[in-house]
Amino acid sequence: MPTISWFYGIAIRMYFLDHPPPHFQAVYGEHEANVEIATGEVIEGHLPLTAARLVKQWGLAHQAELRANWDRARAKIALERIVGLDAD
Repeated sequence: MPTISWFYGIAIRMYFLDHPPPHFQAVYGEHEANVEIATGEVIEGHLPLTAARLVKQWGLAHQAELRANWDRARAKIALERIVGLDAD
């Protein structure tokens, strides 16, 4: 599963040919969650509150890029990196 972004110790990943609804995985330490692209809400798993807020903020700011990567993943095309929250 490719890592498409990394910020504040949070890895953002997306599986190829994953199940709907369109989502991505956020991994922070031993915590892992599936996050819906459309809403930024955790739909499965758990993240600590601060990490969940950061992931939601990032996800909502990058919805178009995430949707494009979702389409690439469904078509088995290489995914694009997306800048993290801590980028200069």
